[in-house]
Amino acid sequence: MMTIPFTKAHGAHNDFLLTWAAEAPAGDRAEMARAICDRHAGVGADGWILVTPGAMPGAAECDGSIELYNSDGSTAELSGNGTRCAAAFLLRHGLRTDVVRVRTGAGIKNLRLLKHDGLTLEFEMEMGIPEIRAARFDLPLAAGARDVTLIWVGNPQCAVPVENFDFDWRAMGTEIESHPHFPNRTNVSFVKPAGEHSIEVRFYERGAGETMSSGTGSTGAVAAAMSRGVAVPPMEVLTPAGALHAGVKDGSVFLTGPAVLVAEGLFLL
Repeated sequence: MMTIPFTKAHGAHNDFLLTWAAEAPAGDRAEMARAICDRHAGVGADGWILVTPGAMPGAAECDGSIELYNSDGSTAELSGNGTRCAAAFLLRHGLRTDVVRVRTGAGIKNLRLLKHDGLTLEFEMEMGIPEIRAARFDLPLAAGARDVTLIWVGNPQCAVPVENFDFDWRAMGTEIESHPHFPNRTNVSFVKPAGEHSIEVRFYERGAGETMSSGTGSTGAVAAAMSRGVAVPPMEVLTPAGALHAGVKDGSVFLTGPAVLVAEGLFLL
């Protein structure tokens, strides 16, 4: 039997299990991720994050590095909500700073601590400059071509404009995620205009399925809304878990949202 120590946290109900990399057992990490993230037979989460404190030898200075596994065992370059949770994890374990620098698969991300009330923290995270790879792209689907926007935000995003959510967007998300056009799969967001400074979004994430919110998905949705002229920053991103707040400076998106620590324990494997 193996044991995996974990801290559970969520960023706007997008939940993660965090473990010090040095305390994770050797072996098949993908299999471990599937087991610990299982919502019926495991602890349950959208992803498992391995955290290494401090800068790696020869790397740029940072406060910690993370390796992210989706709940299906695949790896991901970046999660905005997950990175906020990792920053909260580092602060809980003794880091003393108002700006947390986290090395991700998409580079170092800076998170500015705005509030700290017990186990609830709020960060403004610089998400970087979104790269619009196709402002308008007709994606062929089983029900016919769909007009989408393709964006890179450190991971792939496909933003689908919608007028409402009164259709089976989960099934469409499943189809788009594994579409042949995306050989490495893609994250999917369904974006509805909700005012000059507001959009409403639903998320279907690569390797996790439906999530209550998404930091990178919100960033991609903001970029898509701006490129199509349906909303302008500062922008509220209305998710099923509540609002995230996005600002833009010199092309870079700054996303503000919570990270809440909810549990600690040992997973028996």
